Amino acid sequence: MPSTAHRLRRRTAAVLALLAGAAVLALPPHPRAQAAPTGGRAKAEAQWIDRTTVVWKGAQPVAAQLEFGDPADRAGRPTGRIRLTPGTLTPAERAAYPHLTGYPAFTVDPRDRALAATALRGRLVATQRTAEGPRTTGVQLPGVLDDLYGTRARRAALGPVFHAGRPTLAVWAPTARTVALELAGRRVPMHRDGASGVWSVRGDRAWTGKPYRYLVTVWAPDAGRTVTNAVTDPYATALTADSARSLVVDLADPRLAPAGWAALRKPAAVPLRRARIQELHVRDFSIEDPTSRHPGQYLAFTDDSAGMRHLKALAAAGTTHVHLLPAFDFSSVPERRADQQRPACDLPALPADSARQQECVAATADRDGYNWGYDPLHYTVPEGSYASDPDGTARTVEFRRMVQGLNGIGLRTVMDVVYNHTAAAGQDDPRSVLDRIVPGYYHRLLDDGTVATSTCCAGTAPEHTMMGKLVVDSVVTWARQYKVDGFRFDLMGHHPKANVLAVRKALDALTPARDGVDGKAVVLYGEGWNFGEAADDARFVQATQRNMAGTGIATFNDRARDAVRGGGPFDADPRVQGFASGLATDPNASPANGDSAAQRARLLHYQDLIKVGLTGNLAAYAFTDTTGRRVTGAQVDYGGAPAGYAAAPGDALAYVDAHDNETLYDALAYKLPPGTSAADRARMQVVALATAALAQGPALSQAGSDLLRSKSLDRNSFNSGDWFNALHWECADDPGGATAGNGFGRGLPPAADNKDKWPYAKPLLADPALRPDCATQNAASAAYRDLLRIHATEPAFGLATTAAVQSALSFPRSGPDETPGVLTMRLADLVVVFNATPQRQAQSVPALAGHPYALHPVQAHGADRTTATAAYDPASGTFTVPPRTVAVFRRG
Repeated sequence: MPSTAHRLRRRTAAVLALLAGAAVLALPPHPRAQAAPTGGRAKAEAQWIDRTTVVWKGAQPVAAQLEFGDPADRAGRPTGRIRLTPGTLTPAERAAYPHLTGYPAFTVDPRDRALAATALRGRLVATQRTAEGPRTTGVQLPGVLDDLYGTRARRAALGPVFHAGRPTLAVWAPTARTVALELAGRRVPMHRDGASGVWSVRGDRAWTGKPYRYLVTVWAPDAGRTVTNAVTDPYATALTADSARSLVVDLADPRLAPAGWAALRKPAAVPLRRARIQELHVRDFSIEDPTSRHPGQYLAFTDDSAGMRHLKALAAAGTTHVHLLPAFDFSSVPERRADQQRPACDLPALPADSARQQECVAATADRDGYNWGYDPLHYTVPEGSYASDPDGTARTVEFRRMVQGLNGIGLRTVMDVVYNHTAAAGQDDPRSVLDRIVPGYYHRLLDDGTVATSTCCAGTAPEHTMMGKLVVDSVVTWARQYKVDGFRFDLMGHHPKANVLAVRKALDALTPARDGVDGKAVVLYGEGWNFGEAADDARFVQATQRNMAGTGIATFNDRARDAVRGGGPFDADPRVQGFASGLATDPNASPANGDSAAQRARLLHYQDLIKVGLTGNLAAYAFTDTTGRRVTGAQVDYGGAPAGYAAAPGDALAYVDAHDNETLYDALAYKLPPGTSAADRARMQVVALATAALAQGPALSQAGSDLLRSKSLDRNSFNSGDWFNALHWECADDPGGATAGNGFGRGLPPAADNKDKWPYAKPLLADPALRPDCATQNAASAAYRDLLRIHATEPAFGLATTAAVQSALSFPRSGPDETPGVLTMRLADLVVVFNATPQRQAQSVPALAGHPYALHPVQAHGADRTTATAAYDPASGTFTVPPRTVAVFRRG
């Protein structure tokens, strides 16, 4: 198997090829998952899409047949056949399988259709005799399985289900010959329901808390034989350490509820369009916080620690949600602390620009306690490495206590969920759970039968009935049983729109009286990127940016992000500048930026992209662009695509940094001129953050960005350990004092994803001027919190419709005479001036002359005394704003 680094480099190259020239978010690498997890899977070019039709790529339009083996015959020798005659797809079939419309179709002989259930439980091949000789290929089964079993199976209760204290265990395995329950070392037969394909067994009360697995005897095409797999439960609600066994657990058991759980009082719900979200990794949050009694654990969110005090301050200022990076059971971390290795070097003693730190971290990276966690193993169980004891139900209780802790300081909880792929597929990898129960069903197969890996890993197929059901059931469980307040879908564009809407519908049905939660208050958003085998709605209508408009489910807005930062995630030269990094107004001399004329033109276009972002990225919002044309948001160009795609505020989520790519501070470290002071870098950080914080619609920022968080220029820290990732809420707590408390200068970032940038990184890391002191970090955070307070207290930042935004929001300085590097936005009784230049700027709005404006009280009496010098002249309607400052004025 190739190394992790090799797999990720190969994946990055693939993504670059797919996205050729498009400016999009760097898709998150998902570690320690097979880049092509197909094992020895045999070619399967025939697809049995329903009980009447087979589609066969490359077949001739002559008679064919399906040959199947007796499921009792472990060698799968042919014992029966199903006759096929040339046919055509019906309109309904063409709509359901648009990617198959050009391939030969065959009709199943009506006399043989009753054989389908038997044929599906053994070896199955398609054969055809032609003038060129015999043809044989494997057969893909998801469509016919859905047709035969989906209607009944989608209504089944799977996993451990309790009635009057007695558990029933159920698993969907329609192609299995037998399924038995391995319970605490003994084997218990299970019963198959022929209509649904569900196997089940009812136990007694003594089963509660016992470890179990399913023993599934099934024909495995990639193994070429019948196998018996010992597999954990895809619907598991609890696990033993390292996910070795599922546990028979009732999440409604009061013994698993922490004190006060039933009466948990949540912070007041806000509509998604008003949400202000902090994206946070559970381990990053506390692992190096000396004030935490539970470093790296769920329980850290119950401590009176520096981290919790900082989150509480953000909540008081207007942050509404904490978005947790994956906290479900993932495969890449040893769950027992005793098994987690640590780098052997004295890391704090090494020079700030040394390559030694990353070498030491890389040596233990695959065996330490750190990973982002985008490699799902069990979707509906909390990750064990964050619990005080991974072996049992402590993780359940402590996850709930984490939710309580966050709710208690005024923050709702969002989970990052990764249903678009699994850590592995096939028969040979013990991390392959779904594929060893129903081989070839849960994953999206390409036309030749191999597993799609465009997401980096074994891609799932939520368009299939039972994978879609798993997504919905899992989300509902997290909402109902763990009182999670929102979900962020990783690579949501690989889901059908219908699947995500089904999640929304299921959540909306949850009520406080019946379920203990208000499902309508649960927010949904995700990555709506359009790429891979599902791109351009090739297989179904995707949950992409364009398609999700008007649904109330938000997608990340990369348009304004790129304009604010400058360039794109895959630039060979990381110094390409943008609005908040000095393009044209404070150039850094990189040839990648072009000459002064090109810089000015690009900056003005970036300003149009940011304007669209400030409206909530509305497609229909009309304004005058920097050329003087009257345009809509959809008519502003973003790399050949419409910039505006939202139908209403709340459809697009604003952000300027997240866990992917360099942190905002690190991006600015590359892009701002080398001589820029730490204080000015901090001011530019706040300007950049303000473009999201003061936008219509939801906004997200990476935890620590208000404190100038750095990962020492690492653009892909998924497996870079605590050294590069840990948050330092109090900058003086940085171990050893050799580096700034924001994490900058912790050595050259890991070579696997950053070595090509080392020539740019090394002189920056060695420059002590780029290491902000505590006062600078705290000042940036205080200025950001002032912006949050303004957002939270001014209703105009939460407009509900495009019409309301069109009426209340304008850009009075927009046009051919617009000042490069300065944006002026009028919003109801507010005027906001974003000055990204190094000079004090005066913005005249003659239409406002004579009106009584003054600097917003929050800023006039706020933490940043430079911003407090912003002024307004009512005689001329001129707003004057200090360099590198965002000032909000309010009409008196």
